[in-house]
Amino acid sequence: MFTLDKVVPWGRSFDEYQQLFALTPADLERRILGCGDGPAAFNAEATRRGARVVSCDPLYAFSRDEIEARIAATCDTVLEQTRRHADQFVWGHGIASIDDLGGVRMRAMRVFLEDYDAGKASGRYVDASLPVLPFADDSFDVALSSHLLFLYSAQFDEAFHRASIREMCRIAAEARIFPLLALDGARSPFVEACVAEARAAGAEVEMVRVPYEFQRGGNEMLRLRRSAAAS
Repeated sequence: MFTLDKVVPWGRSFDEYQQLFALTPADLERRILGCGDGPAAFNAEATRRGARVVSCDPLYAFSRDEIEARIAATCDTVLEQTRRHADQFVWGHGIASIDDLGGVRMRAMRVFLEDYDAGKASGRYVDASLPVLPFADDSFDVALSSHLLFLYSAQFDEAFHRASIREMCRIAAEARIFPLLALDGARSPFVEACVAEARAAGAEVEMVRVPYEFQRGGNEMLRLRRSAAAS
């Protein structure tokens, strides 16, 4: 099965973020926080389009050169793992081969790297990590987690997931998490417990089918909306 020992820097494009989070033009007018964005191109591209986006990740403790070196050191490992387990992925729609995947990911990460210094200086890239973030209650309208929560279920336990989702819901009125699968392609064992806790706290919770599927079966996001009574 596809495995990684730890979280690796692996950035996705603005278009992918739009699809995997089902982001509408109205969503892009909201205050957005990306939790664990890593070297994704979303912040850079969204900012160019006039959106208000902040990304947080412990990766942002490092310089551009250090991040670029880390990407170079891990890229081949991720691609080789994908090659060995190609049957776990859906090929097509711009990513029809391992070479396509490498090209798409590297282009997205280059967009991030070109934006990083300016974005860090303006406060758009914040060195911070779940489950404790340095933002006040209701600082954002929507908090996003792409390919961190649930995906790394072997690396982060249930307590981490519960605390992280509580934190996202503290900071934003709505949280969206994609995918619901772990690295091995199975549904994360923590999804149901996190859903139950959020519902018990009064949140509106739904699993939403999205127009994105690369990891086979990974075409749903978890959307949590905090109730007005819980605000």
